[in-house]
Amino acid sequence: MNIPASISTGNIQTRREFLGRAAILAASAVMPRSLHAAAAATSAAAGKPSSVFNGVRVGCITYSYRSQFSSAEDILSALVQDGISEVELMGNTIQAYAGISGGAKPAKGAPAPAAEKPTDAQREAQLAKCRELRKMYNDAGVNIHIHKTPFGKSDEDIEFNFQIAKALGCIGITTERNEALAEKLAPFAEKHKIWVGFHNHTNNYPAMDKMDAILSLGKYIGFNLDCGHYFAGSKGLSPLPVIEKYHDRITNLHLKDRTADGGNVPWGQGQTPIREILQLIRKEKWTFPAEIELEYPIPAGSDSVKEVAKCVQYCKDALA
Repeated sequence: MNIPASISTGNIQTRREFLGRAAILAASAVMPRSLHAAAAATSAAAGKPSSVFNGVRVGCITYSYRSQFSSAEDILSALVQDGISEVELMGNTIQAYAGISGGAKPAKGAPAPAAEKPTDAQREAQLAKCRELRKMYNDAGVNIHIHKTPFGKSDEDIEFNFQIAKALGCIGITTERNEALAEKLAPFAEKHKIWVGFHNHTNNYPAMDKMDAILSLGKYIGFNLDCGHYFAGSKGLSPLPVIEKYHDRITNLHLKDRTADGGNVPWGQGQTPIREILQLIRKEKWTFPAEIELEYPIPAGSDSVKEVAKCVQYCKDALA
């Protein structure tokens, strides 16, 4: 495994420490959520990072590290240092690693390269890089259970996105809520048995007065429920009833602490019932992961790795 200098000499961890954590773990096939949970427990037993606390899968969306890192290697090192074994991997990181168009921005002032349709050979090479990325993460004890790579407009591009999910070992793909897109994606999702989790903001969260219509579009259409956005958008309503209502159609949660008037604050300083959410998942033995999403301003003298570690500890304490 090639470890860049930023990992081997930076303030995250040494090369020796990184390699010491990365024992051999065979790349797993696409699995149901319950089997992913079992795989996480096996990883913990092997001395790798484990963020499964009393049966609750706590993960992290890599958007949380946006202020420091974007490369797959740097993000993996941050996840390992934070003790996280579950990840929702953002598309820019995947695209840059696999050489997929859209993964890297041109230098300032440079023209954007002309878009060209990839050949079959190029697509297969890109998928091979995705499988390599999956193995690198699995070897370090981290499961890529969700990816968030944008969908292209053509059927061929959409098909490729599901192939990326399979290559990475994902159970689902997350994207922003869009009913027209959900209708278009539903047949692909059912064909591949890969979920599409639609992420809500403060103004488009799942309906509570009736069954949300987006779910009727396909049996692999679900929700990436952002609990903080729901709490702020609803002016302080608890997301627990939403989770209870739609638990069998939730791909994953996003956890953040917000106030009823919309502010993002360090965990424990707002009113989003993060502790109660985690405890409900534990009580009901649901297997979807709850992702840490770091959105509050990072305090002076700290960084994203340190702040995510605080969120991990908050979850661990809530589930003790």
